[in-house]
Formats: sequence, structure tokens, C-alpha cells
Amino acid sequence: MKLVLATRNRHKVEEIRAILAGLDVDLSSFLEYPDIPDVVEDGATLEKNAIKKARAVADATGLPALADDTGLEVDALGGAPGVRSARYAGDEPDYERNNEKLLRELEGVPDGERRARFRCVVALAVPGGDTRTVEGVTVGVILRARRGSGGFGYDPLFLPDGSDKAYAEMTGAEKNAVSHRGRAVRSARGLIEKLLA
Repeated sequence: MKLVLATRNRHKVEEIRAILAGLDVDLSSFLEYPDIPDVVEDGATLEKNAIKKARAVADATGLPALADDTGLEVDALGGAPGVRSARYAGDEPDYERNNEKLLRELEGVPDGERRARFRCVVALAVPGGDTRTVEGVTVGVILRARRGSGGFGYDPLFLPDGSDKAYAEMTGAEKNAVSHRGRAVRSARGLIEKLLA
């Protein structure tokens, strides 16, 4: 079975491919379909964005599509940046500026009040069929300074509960074992296996 990963984010493609390794599917990514326009992520929730992307790519390619939308929710910021995580510091995604803004917003917030969670919603859409969603959550804290050089996005600032390593200090396998995306995609694997049956 062919399955399209409905993202042009190379980092997400790498993570999802690693998590789905061993599954009997031919994985391609939205990067391989340059003629199909990007999907505007204007949904009010992670679920709506993931479903919109998966549906649009499944309909455009005629193949099942897997999409995710991820948000970092910081308690001290009332759940922000949330659905705006990728574009927290402006209209274009910019990891560095997003991290700088997050650190500025949390300046003066005590360690005990820096709780946060990463939420990832994965949608699997079948052309002309239904769309299913699953969710993965990892809880942790926002650090006071960046740590590590791996990963992407907010990885240098997020320390998951039970770990002494920020996401950006982990190997890909270590991160996938505990991350929000790892949890969501492993749940989605069950949905994919049902399609294969």
C-alpha cells in the first residue's frame, strides 16, 4: 500500500518514517508532489488542521494520507502557543524566533510554574472515505535556556517529565520513544494496519 505523509517539513518526515519503520507500506511525502499547493492551516484546533491536511492530500493524490498537527501548550501562557506553535513569532515558521519569544514570555516565571505539554494529533484519510484521528501527549517543563543541538522547533527548550535530557539532547530513537509525535504515530500505526488487512 502507498501512503503519503502530508507534510513538507523534512524533520517531521524523518521522524514519522523512523516510527513507522517495518510497516509494509510504500511511504512518500508531500515533498514529492510539488505541483500540489500547500494546505492552509487555518483551523482553530490541532484536530481540524490535521484532518484538513490529510483530506486535501488524499484527495489530491488519490492515495491514503497521514498528516499531523502539533502544538506546545504552556500553562503559564494560558495554553499558548498551542495551534499557533509553528508561527508563534510571526506569519512564517521560524524556529529561532519562536524559541526567543517563548523565553521572553516566560521571563520571571518560577521553575515550578513552567509546566507544558506537547500535543500531536495525527489524521489518516482515505480518498473518498473517512478520516480517523489519534493523539499523543508528552508532559514536561520549559527550560530557562536552550540545551542540545538536535531536533527542531522547541526541542532545545522542552524537558519531558522523567528525563534529564531536553528533546534536542536526545538521539532520534530516544526522542521518538517518549515524544508526543512518537506516541501519536504509534497509535496511527494501528489504523494503517487495519487499512492493510
